[in-house]
Amino acid sequence: MALATRHGAAVAVIARSLRATAARLAGVLLALLLAACAGPPVPDWQSNAHASLERFQTAWLRGDSRTAQAEFARARAELARTGRADLVAHAELTRCAMQVAGLQFDECPGFAALASDAGEAARAYAHYLEGRWEGLAVALLPAAHRAVVAAGAGAQADGALAQIDAPRSRLLAAGALLRTGRIGPAGVAIAIETASAQGWRRPLLAWLGVQEQRAAAAGDAQAVAAIRRRIALVAQQVQR
Repeated sequence: MALATRHGAAVAVIARSLRATAARLAGVLLALLLAACAGPPVPDWQSNAHASLERFQTAWLRGDSRTAQAEFARARAELARTGRADLVAHAELTRCAMQVAGLQFDECPGFAALASDAGEAARAYAHYLEGRWEGLAVALLPAAHRAVVAAGAGAQADGALAQIDAPRSRLLAAGALLRTGRIGPAGVAIAIETASAQGWRRPLLAWLGVQEQRAAAAGDAQAVAAIRRRIALVAQQVQR
């Protein structure tokens, strides 16, 4: 009888503990829900556009052109719903930046059509991407890219490139340096290592091509052969 009494008391204690724990958890969940509802909701066009632009960049860099084009079209359509040319121009600049990172140079025609409504900072960034650095409003660029412009050419430019932490920005800066003829051998190596470390096939192939051309110009047949083997390995997986 005493054993049964003690057992019943223990069960009661456990039950009270479980009820108390459940009550505390419910309070925490309620607090989280109230916090989530406290701020204004993010418009769906904003979250949709952001997500699609991120997926566009990822697909583009890995060499998946079909997915990249579809995601960019979605992002642009979401931004166009707002009627704000500056937002659509931002998307076009993002596309242009990815092309520069992959060494596919043009005059950013999608942005050019919106440039007059895009703002001074966006126009300065477009000039940076296009290699139009004469008279460039450097102060309007992101800090990392201001340092690249100020560094000059060759080893100094390569050093500024190495200081950029974000892989996408580093590749973009490398593309801009190549476009302006300022990148040195170390900078090419940095771009190759950056693309390789991230598994970004499109820019990796482009930069290996640059390295191959330079090795061929230097008459280094052994280096050319090694680079071509690496290009062949990477190219097997690229989606054209």
